[in-house]
Amino acid sequence: MAIVKKTGLQVSFRERMESIDKENNRFVVRTSRGSYTARTVLLSMGRRGTPRKLEVPGEECAKVTYRLIDPAQYRGQAVLVVGGGDSALEAAISLSEEKGTDVILSYRSAAFSRVKQKNRMLLDQQQNAGRLRVLLNSNVRSIDEKLVVIEHDGIPQRYRNDAVIVCAGGLLPTPLLQKIGIQFDTKFGTA
Repeated sequence: MAIVKKTGLQVSFRERMESIDKENNRFVVRTSRGSYTARTVLLSMGRRGTPRKLEVPGEECAKVTYRLIDPAQYRGQAVLVVGGGDSALEAAISLSEEKGTDVILSYRSAAFSRVKQKNRMLLDQQQNAGRLRVLLNSNVRSIDEKLVVIEHDGIPQRYRNDAVIVCAGGLLPTPLLQKIGIQFDTKFGTA
């Protein structure tokens, strides 16, 4: 915040950019709260984009988050982690190290295909020690105040639940960026 004070930079929080248009050698940036005119626009979006949603009933509950910040805040709670990448495994592992925390990791596929070996090993250790449950071939069907319904191997099951952490990646605003002239070159590799 020192830079904000030093430069007089105005920051608008809780405001989503919806479009950018060029008009008379200026940019018009439209947001969820209004519009701004500027000579130059700097996009600083980070790597996460908009979190990918589960799109299930109850996902709008306050107990649903899209990243783990402090595992200790969930100590003693029943927590569901959703996802199959390194972020999901790391969240589940960290949570399982908190005393009294009941952790379930739900992933829609039959195996974790692109995770670091270290994370796979730590997850196996925690699972073998009974500190967390891994539900492969599973999908969250609904979330409510005190429980979640997860379909596992085709059978819906209810689990006590205090918090849900969705680690399913992010959606970049690709159509918006393409509309303003940004080109994308998609690369696929093994790294």
